Amino acid sequence: MQTLWKLAAGCVALTSVAMPLKAALAADKVEIIYSDTVPENDDRTQILRESFGKCLGDEFEFKDYHGATLFKQGTELTAMQRGNLDMANLAIYDFYNQVPSTSILGAAYLYRDYDHMRKVWASGALDGLMKEIEDKAKVKVLSNPYIGTRHLNLRGDKKIMTPADLAGVKLRMPGGEGWQFVGEALGANPTPMAFTEVYTALQTGAIDGQDNPLPTDKDMKFYEVTDQIILTGHLIANNQHSISLSKWNSLTPAQQAKVQECSINFQNALDAVTRKREGELVDFFKEQGLQVYTPDIDAFRNHVLAAYADSKFSEDWPKGLIDKINAE
Repeated sequence: MQTLWKLAAGCVALTSVAMPLKAALAADKVEIIYSDTVPENDDRTQILRESFGKCLGDEFEFKDYHGATLFKQGTELTAMQRGNLDMANLAIYDFYNQVPSTSILGAAYLYRDYDHMRKVWASGALDGLMKEIEDKAKVKVLSNPYIGTRHLNLRGDKKIMTPADLAGVKLRMPGGEGWQFVGEALGANPTPMAFTEVYTALQTGAIDGQDNPLPTDKDMKFYEVTDQIILTGHLIANNQHSISLSKWNSLTPAQQAKVQECSINFQNALDAVTRKREGELVDFFKEQGLQVYTPDIDAFRNHVLAAYADSKFSEDWPKGLIDKINAE
């Protein structure tokens, strides 16, 4: 009996040692809290978890929140600056108020196509802008995953061939002055609205249309409440996969290298899936009964670029950068 009591006491002692050890190991993990507007079942969510979250390995604990359940669209940058959020997939216009020069990257028809966009980012031409974001907004851009080329998606059967055809059209655009100007430059009447409210607004007719990449139109089921997709290709959309500078600076060099590696891994994985889906979705939307057609692209491009040239936005663009971008 005495031996049994000794064994039991030994087990208790071992357990009491193991439990603090387990807690200590858990405490040693680097927690990364991430927020995104896309829903839980979106392809981007699954790709993020596979190519970024799992890539980080056992040293990190990656906690991701989706569908704007943690922070509303457009508020993520402030949350990162306040220390309430570590990472987010930010839109370039999220930086505009604090870093006005970044508006050049949100300009419609800036890039000719996906390949041009990737050449520009690889060239080093944008390094100065990224450093300015770090200095002024206190976040570090790790990569810029491609989320698709934005096109117009409207209710009704009025054919849209030129910007003049968009006169009076209530076009949902994300909130923020820069985004609203994109809609205005296209010729529409831009209407700010949260991403999560778009489907219902289209369904009720509160708005006439929205603009997003084809994969987003599919995933959010916008095709159920619209009648046509106009392939304007006005924005080669890419988000800024970013981490707060305070979080970044708290990491060891090895941890920083790992986070950077996994962010590029996420970019490459999302790029591949997005491009594949874009190549397949035109036929899908046609099968759903939508009219899908290409307008007068030159008319749209010329109208949009002229609008930017006459706006306050181009005044903030770094001198010579547009020429460097065009030269790539």
